Amino acid sequence: MSSAYQWIEPALETIHRAHWYRSLQAISSKAGTTVQVGDRSILMFASNNYLDLAGDARLITVAVAATEKYGTGSTGSRLVSGHLDLHAELEQAIAEFKQTEAALVFSSGYLANLGVISAIAGSRDLILADTYNHACLKQGAKLSGARVMEFSHNDLADLSLKLEQYRPNHRRCLIATESIFSMDGDRSPLSEIMQLADQFDCMVLVDEAHSTGILGDRGSGLVEELGIQQSLIQIGTLSKALGSQGGYVAGSAQLIDFLRNRASTWIYTTAIAPGCAAAGLEAIKIVQSEPERRQNLWRNVALLNAKLQKAGIPILGDRVNESPIFVVSVGDTQSALTTSQFLKQNGIFAPAIRPPTVPTARIRLTLSASHSEEQIDFLAENLRQAINEISVL
Repeated sequence: MSSAYQWIEPALETIHRAHWYRSLQAISSKAGTTVQVGDRSILMFASNNYLDLAGDARLITVAVAATEKYGTGSTGSRLVSGHLDLHAELEQAIAEFKQTEAALVFSSGYLANLGVISAIAGSRDLILADTYNHACLKQGAKLSGARVMEFSHNDLADLSLKLEQYRPNHRRCLIATESIFSMDGDRSPLSEIMQLADQFDCMVLVDEAHSTGILGDRGSGLVEELGIQQSLIQIGTLSKALGSQGGYVAGSAQLIDFLRNRASTWIYTTAIAPGCAAAGLEAIKIVQSEPERRQNLWRNVALLNAKLQKAGIPILGDRVNESPIFVVSVGDTQSALTTSQFLKQNGIFAPAIRPPTVPTARIRLTLSASHSEEQIDFLAENLRQAINEISVL
């Protein structure tokens, strides 16, 4: 290795010393409540497959049919060579699902946030962002060139104070938040944020990645559940509860028309594969026609809450029934890694989430509608054993 690359080895050593090193675990089976890792079948409590659709036979069938009809890839950007009638059909379905005038599908939710935020804000503008926002919202804000300020997590008083102090000095203002926060599992006070946005003439962008499919009577997300009628920008993904892959933005027809012309991460990238588009379409139909999937998911959320409380297992923030994301506090980074390794040895896939991804190390658990009570019992008991074992080390 030439001298220009000699910095890599000591940089990796620093990552190892901080217990921040990450490695991959290969899964050799389709998504579900159990997966094959090496020669073992283990329980999956780390997937965002909330409605257990990623392995659903109906999604697989339509994805195969679309692949046979259109091929394996979209071959290019949609403005040049990659626009299919299937993409237009999916966008219409998303707009109807979200009850907006229009929608636009991106190759991922990450690219949707980067492209949308950097397109609608510029150097004369202000972005106020929840400090716990996902990395893609943070990166999109940086790319925009706007003045970016974070407000304390879900802290309306801090947001209001910053709006009073800084909003008058900028051309436009965007408030960016998540509906369900991916690493904490709590919900945004979105109705109150919308009130502040009206008061201070701000745009609002909400990332519905972890609420699409699971909140609201139709399953379209937190915006629906709260009955919000004001204009806002809704970002989401096909990759979690909807069991496919890709991202979307839903909003006014004018907004979508503008983004087709200004969102670089849509203009200059290949469209999602036909199979993914077809699977996303099918998932939206299933979510609306099978509300029992959401009912089963929320039953499991209540069940795990009760079992963790009974076992005395600390849940971050004592949040109850807010989402299928559970955050278990287990101490420092090494304790989190030890807990995750203990669980894996006992047949449970549950990752340790560490800095710099989050401020404090934790075990992040996610539930599916298809987890059984026996599987949830097994998780709670093994968590109890792991935490007890660490406490005596």
